[in-house]
Amino acid sequence: MKLIALIETLTRYAGHLAAVLILPLIAALVYEVFSRYVLGSPTLWAFETSYMVMGAIFMLGMSNALRIGQHVSVDVITLKLPPRANAAIRTLCYLFFLPLIVWLTWEVFKYFHDALESGERSGRSAWNPIVWPVYLVWCVGFSLLCLQLLAELLKSVKTLIRGENVDARHEEPLV
Repeated sequence: MKLIALIETLTRYAGHLAAVLILPLIAALVYEVFSRYVLGSPTLWAFETSYMVMGAIFMLGMSNALRIGQHVSVDVITLKLPPRANAAIRTLCYLFFLPLIVWLTWEVFKYFHDALESGERSGRSAWNPIVWPVYLVWCVGFSLLCLQLLAELLKSVKTLIRGENVDARHEEPLV
């Protein structure tokens, strides 16, 4: 199904972006340690940069984690069930979880909109950056999770209808 492929391409690229963001996170933390202990002058920005980038890694990576089956799950019973039974269980779970994530996405969007309109700042350090970019990344992350949940739901329904397991999860190489 082309819709599933499109959604999974988006979540795959978001996962790759999340993986690449580890580099500026490491750079900021290494620079902070060097600046603090070698130069004797801590930075104003490293603390907030590190938690913002770590949040972006988490938010952009969660949909890809769902795509490749890396979220926590207990498979003791489901490993022994046939594909249709597993698909029925997953379908019910996705039907329950999807509206919740859509609601969370909407609420985070309101945070983003309010922060953009008001020019809200973090207030956590002397740097005091604006926070709407962080909320925007949260919106994107939750939106991608909604899309990936939809793709997972479609795959489960497809398995229910056809009886064959169309949910073969594997990770493609990054190259």
